[in-house]
Amino acid sequence: MKVKKIIAMLTVVALAVVFTACSTGQKTEEVQETVNTDAQVRVIEHAMGQTEITGEPKRVVVLTNEGTEALLELGVKPVGAVKSWTGNPWYKHIEEDMEGVQNLGEESQVNIEAIAVLEPDLIIGNKMRHEKIYDQLSQIAPTVYSDTLRGEWKANFAFYAKVLNKEAEGNEIIQSFDDRITSIAELAGDKLKTEVSIVRFMPGKTRIYLGDTFSGTILKQLGFARPENQRSDEFTVEIGKERLTEADGQVIFYFTYETGDGQGAARETEWLEDPMFKTLNAVKNNKVYKVDDAIWNTAGGVKAANLMLDDIESFIESDKF
Repeated sequence: MKVKKIIAMLTVVALAVVFTACSTGQKTEEVQETVNTDAQVRVIEHAMGQTEITGEPKRVVVLTNEGTEALLELGVKPVGAVKSWTGNPWYKHIEEDMEGVQNLGEESQVNIEAIAVLEPDLIIGNKMRHEKIYDQLSQIAPTVYSDTLRGEWKANFAFYAKVLNKEAEGNEIIQSFDDRITSIAELAGDKLKTEVSIVRFMPGKTRIYLGDTFSGTILKQLGFARPENQRSDEFTVEIGKERLTEADGQVIFYFTYETGDGQGAARETEWLEDPMFKTLNAVKNNKVYKVDDAIWNTAGGVKAANLMLDDIESFIESDKF
């Protein structure tokens, strides 16, 4: 009997050792899982410093129009975004993709309380627009900023792709755009020698758009000529009617910033009907074309860039240059 008891006790001890070993192994695996999760922390250098982003953000807030387009093109639907400059609340070319996205106010006047309610895990803003509220936003969620908003939209796009850990997808999107540029430039041929003027009508203002603008950079990449006084890499120049001849070119593309109060449209009508405007060479040769302000300027993102290429391609094919 004593032998049987000893054997039974030894069996219990052996089983306990086995269970303990299994338990220890399970704990080791759990620790390893934690280590792997920690390894997903990425440090992003941006216009305001450095920010840690853990894992893949699921609830992203974006505070610029061009940033919104970048996210959508990269397959990321934001939970909140600033409204489009001339939309209700979104531009027509993105409104279907933005269904259900929370409107967070104007790009220049963000609703911080609405952002907090969304409980985002990442906020993407811009130093030029939002420098003063960076600390407030950083208390809500990890926050990163692009630096500026001018003509070179592709630099910001590359930054957003990096932030979202989608650099490979971003590179493919830019390569596709550049391939389109090459194809359209080949289609244009000698028409690239056409001197293209870009004019914008705004409430109380008329501007010539130069090299460091959204449409200016795209025309430059395509290889189109510009009138001598528009070959600057500056942003814009504001003109009065006494300087209207500076807006001339072999072709004039113009767009109007109209928010619904009629002021932009009134400025456009006033200038187009002015006798001096009718003396411009482009007007005399019926080479003045109105294009969409959102596409050629205000949206400023990758989707608008491709839509602008659609316009240019159509103008070339219909022999409007």
